[in-house]
Amino acid sequence: MDLTGKTALVGGSTQGIGLAAAQAMASMGALCVLVSRNEQKLQAAVATLPTPIGQVHAYIVADYSQPEQVREAVSKFLAGKTVHILVNNTGGPPGGPIVDASTDAFLSAFNQHLICNHILAGLVAEGMKSAGYGRIINVISTSVKIPLNGLGVSNTVRGAVASWAKTMANELGKYGITVNNVLPGATATERLSGIVSNKSAKTGKTQEEVEKEMIGAIPAGRFGQPEEIASVIAFLATPAAAYVNGVSIPVDGGRTGSI
Repeated sequence: MDLTGKTALVGGSTQGIGLAAAQAMASMGALCVLVSRNEQKLQAAVATLPTPIGQVHAYIVADYSQPEQVREAVSKFLAGKTVHILVNNTGGPPGGPIVDASTDAFLSAFNQHLICNHILAGLVAEGMKSAGYGRIINVISTSVKIPLNGLGVSNTVRGAVASWAKTMANELGKYGITVNNVLPGATATERLSGIVSNKSAKTGKTQEEVEKEMIGAIPAGRFGQPEEIASVIAFLATPAAAYVNGVSIPVDGGRTGSI
């Protein structure tokens, strides 16, 4: 459970699950490189990362809505460096019925999620092969198991990312590289606040009523915390998880209605 000497590249890491994952891995000795579009928030986030062995954490400014910008910024930063852990994570697409979604909404979501994930995996894979150690962890959604109502574009893209990840796990496993997906359920982040607010506006119910209904569907009886999702991500990043490969793990308090 030690990440000393490992470098982790973490997307969407100025808040929520991404930041919590970086904090968890940094506490285990990893040097973390945060990726997001807001430099001011990145600087503040880096300042929160633990440094138990004197790590010098860093950040990269890149906007996931512009895949080629991500490729250019990350490849420039990583020149000559090896990344051992890649956490693919970025904000989810807007909600809404799938029949109302525009083709541009699908294209935008595919670029932000699948294409950026693929670009980043391509940039770090050779270094992982040379090191004989790699962990690619994709933060997706429980909609990979069961599509969620009102999230048509998200459901579509999340499923594509899961299939991409499974294919990559099959191809990279022989190099000591694992590829796994973490599927957060309802987690107390800004994303969840937005979902609650939208449901409240559409149904006329108060936000408290919406939250009560959502929690009622969770056997654990509460929303998750970013740190709880981060703990699973951090475990998958360690040598202890070397034989876990090609799986999608819900971290949802038991909400997902499938085995």
